[in-house]
Amino acid sequence: MSDNKIAITGWGSISPLGDNSAIIWECYSDNRSYFSIREYCGTDTWCGTLSATDALKIDALRLEKPAYKNLDPSVLYAMYASRVAVLAAGWNSDTAFGINLGSSRGATSSFEEYHSQFIHSGNSQVHPLTSPATTLGNIASWVAADLAANGPVISHSITCSTALHAILNAVAWLRSGLCSRFLAGGSEAALTAFTVAQMRALKIYSSLEDQYPCRSMESDKKQNSMILGEGAASFCLELNADTALAYITGVGYSTEMISHGASISAEGLCLQRAMQMAIKNHDPDSVDVLIMHAPGTVKGDASEMNAVEAVFGAKKPLLTSNKWKIGHTFGASGALSLEMALLMLEHDRFIQPPYLEPQEQRSPLKKILINAVGFGGNAVSILVEK
Repeated sequence: MSDNKIAITGWGSISPLGDNSAIIWECYSDNRSYFSIREYCGTDTWCGTLSATDALKIDALRLEKPAYKNLDPSVLYAMYASRVAVLAAGWNSDTAFGINLGSSRGATSSFEEYHSQFIHSGNSQVHPLTSPATTLGNIASWVAADLAANGPVISHSITCSTALHAILNAVAWLRSGLCSRFLAGGSEAALTAFTVAQMRALKIYSSLEDQYPCRSMESDKKQNSMILGEGAASFCLELNADTALAYITGVGYSTEMISHGASISAEGLCLQRAMQMAIKNHDPDSVDVLIMHAPGTVKGDASEMNAVEAVFGAKKPLLTSNKWKIGHTFGASGALSLEMALLMLEHDRFIQPPYLEPQEQRSPLKKILINAVGFGGNAVSILVEK
């Protein structure tokens, strides 16, 4: 591994926690949840939204060029985060790099708007920008255009494990020797009435009136508490770079047979196999922290905890999640969890969900494992270390 190390040399994000590392870390360091209330279909709904200040920055980006005017927020979020990432890594217009950016839902707002116009026209008129503006490929393609990148450009959706699959793909490209640099991550802007209604139809959305309405990881909760969030994060990956913020030293993945499209097994078999693959060249006891996917649902959280216990036994690492703070950002969630890992490594501080039994950090943080799993039983685990 020493001569084939994948370095993270820069990252950028925009989320309910902000858009720069200092502010984001301040938010992680307090015990607040960053949710607000929006009305969807006549119902007050918890949401993890961008701040008003950051929303204005996205509006300003939209106005930079006429071609950006009709871009979906998912594209703009990815563009914004990717600009920050390449600047942090010191990449410029002469730097050759590939791009892999994904989303669970893609251009949600745009698709719903264009489809509504089609229905209201009596199924007779389609806005000329509907395609390709609503394709998943729209995200990575526009980021590539914005950054003047000329390497391979990939977009995909693997539901909620999308962003970590993008990291996984980038690692494979780098190790293959086909590229020496790759930009990878995920973006999601699915806070729409139709999407919220879908989550309510699954009976997984939080209706708690509580300081912490998303009870991610809480083992004895009696009702589902998932909350939908929005945001994006991108990471600059390089092979054997000397300017690493951290290294990716393990990757794992697995897909399991499912009983229906929104399920994984009670034992979390796909997560078990993904974690085991990611840490196969490491002593399990050397993993200091595990950032769980833990969406806040009763069955989803329990399944992942069963997987963690199967892999680590009684010697579990410190366990945490960020969904109690920002909600579930679907295809961006794994990327925002990776951001959380990098910040904990940088500041050598474990972030404890305040409503759970305290866990004590006994040594410096060196290795952090990140999980993501999506509808369809697709799991990815990424191990990062200093």
